[in-house]
Amino acid sequence: MHAPRFAPPALVPELYTNRLLLRAFRMADLHEYAALHQDPDFYRHLTKKPMPEEDTWRRMLTLIGHWALLGYGYWALEERATGRFCGTVGLAEYHRDLTPSIDNIPEAGWVLAPRLHGKGYAAEAVAAALAWADAHLAAPRTVCIINPENEPSLRLAARFGYREIARPTYHDEPIVLLERRIGA
Repeated sequence: MHAPRFAPPALVPELYTNRLLLRAFRMADLHEYAALHQDPDFYRHLTKKPMPEEDTWRRMLTLIGHWALLGYGYWALEERATGRFCGTVGLAEYHRDLTPSIDNIPEAGWVLAPRLHGKGYAAEAVAAALAWADAHLAAPRTVCIINPENEPSLRLAARFGYREIARPTYHDEPIVLLERRIGA
C-alpha cells in the first residue's frame, strides 16, 4: 500500500469517548475494514453476504466523501487502548429508493467488530456521534434503517430516542425505518 503524496485536509472532527477515538478513515484501515466485511457475524444484518475488498474500498471512499460534500459523514472507530480499527459510526445521505422517502434526511448508522459486541462500545460511539449531530446539524431529525432481526441494534436505536415510523421493503428485504428528533 502506498502512502498518500499529500496530507488530506482535516474535514473530520475527532471525538473521544472513554474507550474509542472517532476519527477520519486512514489508508491503513482498509485491510481491517475488509476483514470485517468477510466475517458473517459482522455482515449478516447488513449485506447478507461477504463484501470483497474492492467494494469495501468503494464504501470507505463513499463514507469519507460525505464530509466534503455535506459537512457530515462517518467516523472510523479506533480502540484507544490498542489503536486498532473496530468499526464505523456516523451519518450519511444515500438517496435510497425507499418509501417513505428519506432523501435529504441524515441517516445514522453504526457497525462494530463482533469481538466488541455486548460491551457498550456501540453505545459510546452512537452517543458521541449523535451529540455531535445535535450540536452541528441544521436538520430537524435523523433516521436509521435496521434489519428487523437485528434486535441489539434496534434496542440501541431506541435507547437514543429512535422510534419506528415504518416497516418498508428495501432491496427485497424487510427493514425497520426509525426517526429521531435532533436533541432528543
